[in-house]
Amino acid sequence: MPSARDTDPEDDLPDGRDESAPERADRNWNEVLQELRVMQTGTQILTGFLLALAFQPAFSDLNDGQRAVYLALVVLSALSSIVALAPVALHRMLFQQRAKTQVVAYGHAALVTALVTVSVLLVGVVGFVFDVVVDSAAAIVAVIALTLVILTLWVAAPLTIRARLTNEGPR
Repeated sequence: MPSARDTDPEDDLPDGRDESAPERADRNWNEVLQELRVMQTGTQILTGFLLALAFQPAFSDLNDGQRAVYLALVVLSALSSIVALAPVALHRMLFQQRAKTQVVAYGHAALVTALVTVSVLLVGVVGFVFDVVVDSAAAIVAVIALTLVILTLWVAAPLTIRARLTNEGPR
């Protein structure tokens, strides 16, 4: 008599793992949680930095445009934390409802969204600091440089590796 492990189409994935669909979902959820932990720590530190700025004496020297950028960065920081925590909230709401596969899919989508918001936040914070400390021309150069680094490391490199793996086929 075939077991669930023998008949589950997801188990035919060429990853060399001998695991059932529920075991795979558990493993994937643990990976999502680890990525969330890494992202959340950095986002919390950055949020604390941004919130502390408003209470510095030099904050009153900012012009209206710089204040608007600062407030946008604070909102983006809060948004990135909310998005990164969304899978945890979903998991709590669906706890013991046998929805791990859906939770993992939601977690993946939330993490990709959080990566986008965090990348914009990081570039924005560096641009803001360069604008305040140096000038707007330096801020533009810093924003362009960081955007290129993020696009290279977070988009181009993974897509290149993925394409190579796809072309090589299963091992």
